[in-house]
Amino acid sequence: MNTYEIIKKKRDGKALTKEEMNFLINGYTKHNIKDYQLAAFLMAVYYRGMSFDETTNLTIAMMDSGKVFDLSAIPGIKVDKHSTGGVGDKVSLILAPLVACYGVVVPMVSGRGLGHTGGTLDKLESIPGFRTNLTYQEFVTNLKSIGLAMMGQTEELAPADRKIYALRDVTATVDSIPLIAASIMSKKLAEGIDGLVLDVKTGSGAFMPKLSLAKKLAKIMIEIGKKMNKKVTAFITDMSQPLGRTVGNALEVIEAIEALKGKGEKDLMEVVLTLGEAMLLMGKKANTKNKARKLLQQSIDQRNALEKFRQLVRLQGGDERVIDDYSLLATAKYQIGVKSSKAGYVAKIDTQKIGMLAVELGAGRKKLEDRIDPAAGFIVNKKIGDLVRVGDILALVLANDIDLARDIALKFSGCYSFQKNRVFKPKLITSHFKP
Repeated sequence: MNTYEIIKKKRDGKALTKEEMNFLINGYTKHNIKDYQLAAFLMAVYYRGMSFDETTNLTIAMMDSGKVFDLSAIPGIKVDKHSTGGVGDKVSLILAPLVACYGVVVPMVSGRGLGHTGGTLDKLESIPGFRTNLTYQEFVTNLKSIGLAMMGQTEELAPADRKIYALRDVTATVDSIPLIAASIMSKKLAEGIDGLVLDVKTGSGAFMPKLSLAKKLAKIMIEIGKKMNKKVTAFITDMSQPLGRTVGNALEVIEAIEALKGKGEKDLMEVVLTLGEAMLLMGKKANTKNKARKLLQQSIDQRNALEKFRQLVRLQGGDERVIDDYSLLATAKYQIGVKSSKAGYVAKIDTQKIGMLAVELGAGRKKLEDRIDPAAGFIVNKKIGDLVRVGDILALVLANDIDLARDIALKFSGCYSFQKNRVFKPKLITSHFKP
């Protein structure tokens, strides 16, 4: 068995065996297979696709490339949530502490920005001192202490996925259904969870812009979970525009904290509460969706979820004072308004382009070694269905380079399309798939 023949086989559209998949993933994890070889394999998968059995075998090979966490000694049902990625998606920052308030253990292993989408780890690390590089023992200790931990992938946890995840980001192979499914499920299954709630995005800012592809991805991940004896449910949610009002790491942290204080944007909170209902039901802390939603709202109203977030920040080395004083977060030097040169109702927003503009601004990465500017980003004032007049501010661009901010502001206005007639706001929750 050799790497060349495996790449050639997949290039020619043939299915790989379990043994071939294990050979490839183990070889790459142990540095016996080079980045350029794995990049060729990823591109072959991107164009040729994979069968369900191949995708499952890839998932298992990636999961078994490192340590599979054993959380059985921690009391309670362990439930995680994962989003396939979007622009302005700060749901995890709100949802995890919200659900953990009720005794559902939330072991959340998250990723960094990928392509045009933001990453939970980058957002958390915009909090001064916040550590996401926890050891396995620290992860377990935090879960036992507050029922919640949020960390990045370690050398131990699905190391093959960690390497492949980074390579996909710079080889234009991000938006492939089998690669997305295997990446998500290998990492999540390695966490030692009992259940998983999936947020599969669709729309102009999603990796799966077509609803049919989003549904296909959701079904594949549910079937992989079923095969591994895990409870998995999936929601298809809208990403035809940024979620909430902010795009950018420190900005999204502020918006998440405001949401925990009861001041969340309507669209953002609808996604949070819908996913939260499913997590409480899966964790057996509520027996109906209505009861689950009441519990979640109560946790916000009584500031219990905010306190849980404070505990998380404190326990992972962050400066908890940011919760009460946002000036302790990185702040951009310049703020440029994006003025509309057109009038009408906002009909469409090119959300992927907004995500890429955020990367250009410094809120994401063009290359693996790029440093994130935590202060950079956008505050979005106008969304689909809103009436806009000439001269209205569509958004604010926040940056530490004035020339860059002005250039991005000019490009940002081109992300909007208008029409004369009234436009309905997009439906937030499109579908719900159960196992």
